Amino acid sequence: MNQRKKVRKAVIPVAGMGTRFLPASKAIPKEMLTIVDRPTIQYIVEEVVASGIEEIIFVTSEGKAAIENHFDYDFQLDALLKKKNKTKLVEELRHISNLIDIVSVRQKKPLGLGHAILTTKNVVGNEPFLVLLGDDLVQSKVPCCLQMINLFQELPESYVAVQRVSSDQTHQYGIVEGDEIQDRVFKVGRMIEKPAPGTTESDMAIIGRYLLQPDIFDLLEKTTPGHGGEIQLTDALQALAMRRAMYAYEFEGTRYDAGDKLGYLKAIVAFALQHPELKDEFRVHIMEVADSFKKPAKKSK
Repeated sequence: MNQRKKVRKAVIPVAGMGTRFLPASKAIPKEMLTIVDRPTIQYIVEEVVASGIEEIIFVTSEGKAAIENHFDYDFQLDALLKKKNKTKLVEELRHISNLIDIVSVRQKKPLGLGHAILTTKNVVGNEPFLVLLGDDLVQSKVPCCLQMINLFQELPESYVAVQRVSSDQTHQYGIVEGDEIQDRVFKVGRMIEKPAPGTTESDMAIIGRYLLQPDIFDLLEKTTPGHGGEIQLTDALQALAMRRAMYAYEFEGTRYDAGDKLGYLKAIVAFALQHPELKDEFRVHIMEVADSFKKPAKKSK
């Protein structure tokens, strides 16, 4: 049966213009901005690989070639590094190019996240698939995607990952209302895209991780454009929840919005504190910086 199929594919939309990160993203895809020593998108791909996914579909646009190039094999660079006996770098770059099979689909018009996912219909086919946003990083012991796949094995329906947010932040997210059916799992009753203050009591905000049944494609085709002329994924998800059961999963881990300047800085600190080569010295530096704020300012004469 369709709903029992294995989750083999992941869609990663990277077609956005990255306006929140201008001017840095004017010539460089925001997904290629580095967190310590690797681009944001590599962390996303590595989470997918660690979750057992076999194929990635990038949804790209003009000016995003650097993302595809990053995961491609570069013969000239490989030869240069070998000539200079940079063995460790050679191994690391070959590892990146061999991580996973990657397919690219072009989103020709900026018509929103829902439209970006719809462009992958023929590549994904009639099977469940993951969606990961290219600037949402999740730091966790068990990859967030794998947590969702494990749930899917028990209850093969669609899932959205959620985190709790304060009431003054709900208007920035898609919000889920629903009843808890087991620890950290909620059956979705209603989904609201960026609700106005006071219109919902829920604090469960959707983040950039989804596990979706292929039914979503038919619903996206029928979804009328909303704000800004974009096809909203949340609208199609709400329709899907009316057709069949859908669940929200409060994942275990910490999410960083690396497409936001403050979130990006927080991500750098968090990942640097876990970096095998840098974490000890960096921790000392962070403590020194924190201590400097505790010291009273010198009074001017």
